[in-house]
Amino acid sequence: MGKRGRRRIWTDDEKRMICAQTRLAGVSVSQVARRYDVNTNLVFTWLRDPRFAGTAEDETPSFLPVEVVGAAPAPAVRAAAEGRVEIDL
Repeated sequence: MGKRGRRRIWTDDEKRMICAQTRLAGVSVSQVARRYDVNTNLVFTWLRDPRFAGTAEDETPSFLPVEVVGAAPAPAVRAAAEGRVEIDL
């Protein structure tokens, strides 16, 4: 038989703290869930909720250099020989 017991009620602050731990380097959501005896799917549900998942303000934006180059010239179109199809492999 399954175990029956009271469901744990997590405060919003506790949910935020647990979700924050999942963002640490080298830590998986599964590890954090086991640490707090919470179902991993529940932690993933909290992470999808913007109230607990953190905000973009928490992350430092990173940019990559972009080099804009002109459009490549269109390949020259060869006139097709009448009645033949050439296939280049």
